[in-house]
Amino acid sequence: MDYSQLIGKRRSVRRYQDKSITREQAEELIRAAQEAPSWKNQQTGRYRFIITKETADRVRQECLPQFNAVRSANAALIVTSFVKGNVGFDDKGQPINELGDGWGCYDLGLQGAYILLKAADMGLSTLVMGIRDQGRLRELLDIPETEEIGAVIAVGYADQSPERPARKELSEIAEFI
Repeated sequence: MDYSQLIGKRRSVRRYQDKSITREQAEELIRAAQEAPSWKNQQTGRYRFIITKETADRVRQECLPQFNAVRSANAALIVTSFVKGNVGFDDKGQPINELGDGWGCYDLGLQGAYILLKAADMGLSTLVMGIRDQGRLRELLDIPETEEIGAVIAVGYADQSPERPARKELSEIAEFI
């Protein structure tokens, strides 16, 4: 599948089949994330890929609001994070510009996009969830304070085929100077 077909195929899915993701598939998705660019190639993204049904269900019940728990049922979960105070800082730990740790979020977002596209290429579907209980995730998955938690990404086999939502006109989002 060419790139245009791939980005046209990807959708946020909110209903998944009761079918497991293998560790090999999980590793392939994380390897794709590793190919994304990062600030000075620091590669500060970290991933907790939850492929066991019991742990995924526990994370859903204890760390996600009800609407996200329902929408991600039967899917594996990836909890994303990045190492704080690294990218966007100089050797003395001072921010290089006003974004500071925002560059870690930026890098993590790029890596997440690679995961989403690779999943679509593999016939898997995804849903990025930003509303989550960071403290409970940190406790349940033993995520250190040195990492900033990003999103939780559901990954699985779609049990629906969502239509493509309308996109804004280029004139609304872009300026050509």
